[in-house]
Amino acid sequence: MSLLTELRRRNVIRMAGLYLVGAWLLTQVSSTVLPTFDVPSWALRALIIVLALGFVPALVFAWMFELTPHGLKRESGPPTLSNAPASLAGLLPNQIDATVTTGTTGNANTQLKGASRIDSIAVLPFHMRNSDADTEYLSNGLVESLIYRLSHLSSLNVCPTSSIQRYRAATTDPLQAGRDLGVSAVMTGRFTQRGDALVVSVELLDVANQRLLWGERYDRKLADLLATQREIAAEIVQNLKPELSAPDRASLDKQYTSSNAAYQLYLKGKHHYSKRTLDSIERGIDCFRQAIALDPQFALAYVGLADSYISMPAFSYRSSHETYPLAIAAVRRALEIDFSLGEAHAALAISVASHDWNWVEAEREFKVALELAPRAADTHFRYGMTFLGPMGRTREAVAELEQAVELEPLTLIIGTNLTLGYIYARQYARALDQARKTDALDPGFMVGRVALGFAYNANAMYNEAIALIETEPKDSPAYRWFLVFAGYAYAKSNRPAEARAAVAQYAELAKAHYVSNYYLAIMYAALDEREAAFAALEQACVERDFFVARLNVDPFLDNLRDDPRLAELARRIGVIRAP
Repeated sequence: MSLLTELRRRNVIRMAGLYLVGAWLLTQVSSTVLPTFDVPSWALRALIIVLALGFVPALVFAWMFELTPHGLKRESGPPTLSNAPASLAGLLPNQIDATVTTGTTGNANTQLKGASRIDSIAVLPFHMRNSDADTEYLSNGLVESLIYRLSHLSSLNVCPTSSIQRYRAATTDPLQAGRDLGVSAVMTGRFTQRGDALVVSVELLDVANQRLLWGERYDRKLADLLATQREIAAEIVQNLKPELSAPDRASLDKQYTSSNAAYQLYLKGKHHYSKRTLDSIERGIDCFRQAIALDPQFALAYVGLADSYISMPAFSYRSSHETYPLAIAAVRRALEIDFSLGEAHAALAISVASHDWNWVEAEREFKVALELAPRAADTHFRYGMTFLGPMGRTREAVAELEQAVELEPLTLIIGTNLTLGYIYARQYARALDQARKTDALDPGFMVGRVALGFAYNANAMYNEAIALIETEPKDSPAYRWFLVFAGYAYAKSNRPAEARAAVAQYAELAKAHYVSNYYLAIMYAALDEREAAFAALEQACVERDFFVARLNVDPFLDNLRDDPRLAELARRIGVIRAP
């Protein structure tokens, strides 16, 4: 990086200009005012000498410190070093096909020639220079947007969002992060919002050669977010050189919305949805609806809306009857606008499988989704869990789930579903091993702990399953799930009174909010109360319970297999008994 560029990046040149102008003005005013008060002439000369002597210290101060909304902060070292600041990773590139070149006129731009071909990249979380929770969605969303765009390139391997979250700390060494992740390039930078003003600094680092490939600073308005996104994208295009097919170019050139306000609402909606609580999902839905109101042609906002509705029955927040018709309507509208969205086809496949039991359309839509986005880990795991598993194709389901974990090894919900996939395939030892791996990644991830409880039960480790619920607060949103595997464990441990107490607590929860009747049936089955179990399964079918399609592969219903009513329910749903 050149000295001139670093002086610009640290605002030293700006400080020099301001200092000289201020000193000149002060000298002019003093030369006029001081004689009026009979001040000796040596005072003016002393003032000029002081101002001259203060010039260099002012520049040194500008080099070392930056003024932020939270006071003065020490400047980080130059981004060519391993302690380069974590940074804003650019925004939605439109192309990536040229050599390292200069950037937009008027911005501080840095470049180095002779970069080797980049075949993999990690986009690290932005270093937020102002700790404002209201802007967190913006920085997170922009990183995800860049990852989303780059991941569509067939010749470029991109680290998923889940893999880069651990590098959120401001002290992260980006080059070491790149080595840890096994990528050839790292994009990092800084992001500051002051009211309506944005300051974005970006750097692209060559991990192997430990050098800066490109860097730039942008001073913009929040209202210019989309324009700034495209401007930065154009710069990124000229600094990476993967081989691009025609579909790659078309994908990178795509403009999903022209409304800056709609785009910000979409990012905020994604941010809320990612938290997966009922309140956050509902907040996300509101944001997606507002985005659609501003731009009715914004297909990704419809997909976000559909995914939000789909997730509610999966977490037992709402019934399928309540949310899936809304999801199907939203995703069909998204496909009317843009048929090439792989995630839209995947959302439609999940909806028609789980709610309509239309397995033919579901398989067709999953295959289209994977053809459009073959590296979409979410689609692979949902294909395995929502279609292949229920249809009795458990080996194929496990293969899809394992591929999803390979693509995103740190995504907790995918690891959790692999645990369940192993259980349905009767690979109980592997299920327990996977459940423990997921729990070790984040013991606070409650869905993972629930899967661990089911894995314990599958391996007849009932005491271990029971021990899990004893540490779970009763007011926890996940407590209902703990009741299910604990109730099953109590029943199998010949503790029927405690099992029935778990059933009673579960039924009591149903008075306040939606719960899955399918899991109520599992507890009744463990107690060998068949009539109650089939009544719950019947109600689950009536409600189009999200989980009921798994009844033919679920080992926790095995003691009902000899009853013809189970086969009749499977026939109604349209699923096939696992071989």
